[in-house]
Amino acid sequence: MTFNPLKEKGISLDKQIKTWEDIVKRPYKRDTADCYTRTRQILMNGIEIESWNFKHHYLRTSNNNDINKLIADIRRIENNQQTTINWLCPHNQSVLDTTLGYEQVAIDLTAWLAQNEPDEYVKETYDFGLLEDFDHLYRYAQFAYLIEGTDPNDILHYSTDVNFARPTQYHHNPNRLRIRKSYDKIKTDPQTKANILTLLSAEQQTHNFYAEHGFMYGADELRRLYAEISDVEEEHVTMYETLIDPNETMLEKLLLREFMEVCCYHNCYKDEVDDKIKLIYEEFLAMEIEHLQIAAKLIEKYENKDPYEIIGDKIYDTCHFEEQKEYVNKIAENESDKRLDDGFSYTFLNDIDDTWTGYQTQRIMLSKNAPSEAAVRLNITDIGTDIVSVDNKMLKKRSEILSNSLDNNCMAPNTVSYKMFEFDKDKADIFE
Repeated sequence: MTFNPLKEKGISLDKQIKTWEDIVKRPYKRDTADCYTRTRQILMNGIEIESWNFKHHYLRTSNNNDINKLIADIRRIENNQQTTINWLCPHNQSVLDTTLGYEQVAIDLTAWLAQNEPDEYVKETYDFGLLEDFDHLYRYAQFAYLIEGTDPNDILHYSTDVNFARPTQYHHNPNRLRIRKSYDKIKTDPQTKANILTLLSAEQQTHNFYAEHGFMYGADELRRLYAEISDVEEEHVTMYETLIDPNETMLEKLLLREFMEVCCYHNCYKDEVDDKIKLIYEEFLAMEIEHLQIAAKLIEKYENKDPYEIIGDKIYDTCHFEEQKEYVNKIAENESDKRLDDGFSYTFLNDIDDTWTGYQTQRIMLSKNAPSEAAVRLNITDIGTDIVSVDNKMLKKRSEILSNSLDNNCMAPNTVSYKMFEFDKDKADIFE
């Protein structure tokens, strides 16, 4: 049966105000929770923050007091929803633990969306960002082991590989190079719109988390790594937000965000294995259905538009989490040498020359060293190997993948040579 969110019964707005005991729930357990319970919690925190932040921006641009009052009421409720979701994170989950979870979200969510995206250009953009997040996980995993002795699979549960892809040092570009072609709001499938908003919300919150927590460690190289990857996440936010049609009205944007929230809560409710958290998702889904229907009435009243023409009459699987190793490895093998090009497009290392726009930024930022390379060097020095978790098939390809992705025209002085990763079974997969 089709789930039509504009026809489903929600919870009326006046019944969505809660006590503090209802707002703050008991967290999941770090050591026993399913890894995808963690990723859903991280994602929905980002979803709620995006929705809350957008509604503040709406208020700053609107002179319609009737709309402003409704949006203010909904925003206060979503602020409390965000508190409920964020407070599910346990106190004994370290910043690095949570960081590994953030990157697992980015990898497995982006891979899922790429395979369920009807727009080929948007899919290509997802695949490009996917490899960068995959490499971020690898860099953070080095420090998780070095600083806290954490096997990354304590968090990832072997559902997501730990390996390099396109090296992080090559993720730094003039931010204008990240600007993408925007979709046409009239012609574009609602699934594409919901997919983009879902991933944008996740990447924006990832940036915020790194920017707000990276200083909490004493090791200078780890602090610099958070700074480095936070900078990349800023580029990712630019890349995904510019896919959105700037001609959408604020009410269209409001409707789409509420639609995205309904899709995500429905997916999380359907997939969640923790019964207590599942109940939260079920309740918040009913709340968001009401928010969506309010937005639909506003766009009918003030813009004389049919909400079905914008979001359709069904929802989409925008955030299903499952193992994506095969897909991620395929992209890593084929696209680690891919680069951004002028004109909203992509190119490959063999097709660029010394005048490529990206070098303007990279040669400055890599002139002394790259914290992402230091992360690997420290473990090689300390234990004789990097921290990696892949099968032997991918272990044998690591040296080739890195060799293909390194750029001889621009390279940090502390870059780890691809020769360090030539296959050696004695050093293979220390967490096998």
